[in-house]
Amino acid sequence: MAAMLQETLLTPDTKPKLVADCQALIDQQVSEMSGVSGTAIKLAYKTANAFASGYIRHVVETLLPDLADKLEPYWADFSAAGGAEFGDYLAKRGPEVSEAMLSVTDARAGASSRPTIVKAYRSVRNRSGKHVEAALPQVGALVQKYAA
Repeated sequence: MAAMLQETLLTPDTKPKLVADCQALIDQQVSEMSGVSGTAIKLAYKTANAFASGYIRHVVETLLPDLADKLEPYWADFSAAGGAEFGDYLAKRGPEVSEAMLSVTDARAGASSRPTIVKAYRSVRNRSGKHVEAALPQVGALVQKYAA
């Protein structure tokens, strides 16, 4: 039986590497956005980065346990089926997986006492699903890199 994602992704040796890779993926995804939606997301991201040095990294570290929990059923099914690429597996279930992942950030925003961050998040939330879906192949590759 495959190990639970939290058991493999959140070890003291793995978690810092995964957080750094997640930060790089987020930076890349945001920098590649264009159009009105991309501009709004870039502004929200810039606001979050300007809020406090290291804020995005801290958020990634904080969200990882809950994201691992949300991805766990997909990982278990993928592992049981003997799939080759977890990113492809996630991409085929795009809307479902992106909403599961966004439920984590929704909960975080709902519990936040930082109005600037909450406002920035709410300004982009409605369009976030398609951006998360677009990143699922890379998200799956990162999970597979550290969990396999």
